[in-house]
Amino acid sequence: MPLPAIPRRVKIGDAAAFAGITPRAIRHYHAIGLLAEPERGSDDRRRYGYDDMIRLLWIRRMADVGISLEDIHAAFKGPTGIEQSLARLEESLASQAAAIEAQRAAVARLREVGSPLGLLSPLLTGRLRDLPPGALRSADLDTLLVTERIFGPLGAAMQANRFIVLATHPELRAEEDRLAEAEAALDDTMSPDDPRIEDLAAQRCDHETALAAAIERSGLEEALNVLLDQEDEHAGEEGDGAGMSAMEAVGKMPYDFSPARVRYEERVIELLHSADQDGDTDPRTC
Repeated sequence: MPLPAIPRRVKIGDAAAFAGITPRAIRHYHAIGLLAEPERGSDDRRRYGYDDMIRLLWIRRMADVGISLEDIHAAFKGPTGIEQSLARLEESLASQAAAIEAQRAAVARLREVGSPLGLLSPLLTGRLRDLPPGALRSADLDTLLVTERIFGPLGAAMQANRFIVLATHPELRAEEDRLAEAEAALDDTMSPDDPRIEDLAAQRCDHETALAAAIERSGLEEALNVLLDQEDEHAGEEGDGAGMSAMEAVGKMPYDFSPARVRYEERVIELLHSADQDGDTDPRTC
């Protein structure tokens, strides 16, 4: 049986088709010196021979496993030239595999929880997933998302105590809602020296003291410590803001606060600090 016609050399389109790449890629290999440009035929078209095709096939194989074109250059010079490149590639692939596994776990958690809570850290999701439906509000999740960004999963897990208490103490939730509505009214029409700011700050201080007392009575801090002991892997977690200090992160998060609201927030911090210094545990005073 006669063989089909076997070309001695082929055009760039046929070479690209056989190697599983594009003519544009081959032209790029020529431009960067990865593949020597072959002689042109009488029609001024490139013609590729057996050795060219072998090189193209090896380039394709190395590129498929993630080796950069620069490192492929080194590989053709000898095995020692690519060892460091392969070590870097292996490390990169391991990192990518870990990232993919984390993504799969997050997707599974999100499907299981059935709410945006599943997108937060496993530590935080575990603490809040058993709350009654609707107990954790959208604004609560927003707050936890920001806290996790700035202080990491541990910081958000500690803040979760607040939302657990609010979800289980209707009177505290009602007061939280009332204060939030009053705080939203601190707009640009109000002077930072308005005496109502001082009064509202004192009310917020009372509320925060009551919340802290409820958290202490509930044993939530002890429960968090037990959880951390059981899940030591979370103790080393860092938030997305790793490498950025908390103050830097806070300075990059915009809040549309009026001067009156800024003054109010400052007074709340001052009153709470003063109460802490005095050791005052009476939720009625700050």
